[in-house]
Amino acid sequence: MTWWQGLVLGIVQGLTEFLPISSSGHLVIAEAAIGLSTPGVLVEVILHGATLLAVVAVYHKRLSELIRDAATGVGSAWRYLGLLVVGTLPIVVIGLQFRDWFERAFDSLTAVGFNLILTAGILWTARRVPGPGSRSEPTALGAGGIGLAQALALLPGVSRSGSTVTAGLWLGVAPVKAAEFSFLMSIPAIIGAVVLQLADRSPDAATVGAGPMVVSFLAALVSGIAAIRVLIVLLRRGHFYRFAPYCFVLGALTIVWSMVRG
Repeated sequence: MTWWQGLVLGIVQGLTEFLPISSSGHLVIAEAAIGLSTPGVLVEVILHGATLLAVVAVYHKRLSELIRDAATGVGSAWRYLGLLVVGTLPIVVIGLQFRDWFERAFDSLTAVGFNLILTAGILWTARRVPGPGSRSEPTALGAGGIGLAQALALLPGVSRSGSTVTAGLWLGVAPVKAAEFSFLMSIPAIIGAVVLQLADRSPDAATVGAGPMVVSFLAALVSGIAAIRVLIVLLRRGHFYRFAPYCFVLGALTIVWSMVRG
């Protein structure tokens, strides 16, 4: 991997992992367009590690509070952690049960295009949410619904943050709190993805190089933190849906391009 590949991969991963535009869809398109693919499991692990650290960096106070309160037996902390577990279960069950099917979806540019249009539709519905919610957290049933939205994002082109935050908004969760629940729920999902990657393939650092790996990690970390903060600002202003036109246009162009390529 070259330095510029590491930089581009890191920026693409950091921005698209948290902005509601689908990191998986962008990586599939980038690979088909310019041959830019993740060069080995080690880089995938590094990129996921950077995005995990980005979540921790932005929400470290909330995480510290949850850990401290749970350790001292505060019921609200245990309830919130329980909601995160409920929200994580769908992606674990569905991901493991249909893993091969989801992986085959990455081979179809047409599918990625339609999934991006689906993401656009999901985001556009956020305009119709009847006012900002007031709940600080979802109900147990709502957490399960948000978890199903996260599982849907196993499809390349479906945005994890887009689907989960939109689900939270429709369930009456306050916009910033919906983002908080979504990103905290991403922590076990990212860890699970790393574990599966390492179980499937052994890392090979020799073919990547230390310098490009560091560049890739830092680029993903910095762009990931920036993406989370930008998304929070847009949610506060009620502009979350504004990513929908971009996803629609990119999805439509991807479908046309796939047809032209045959």
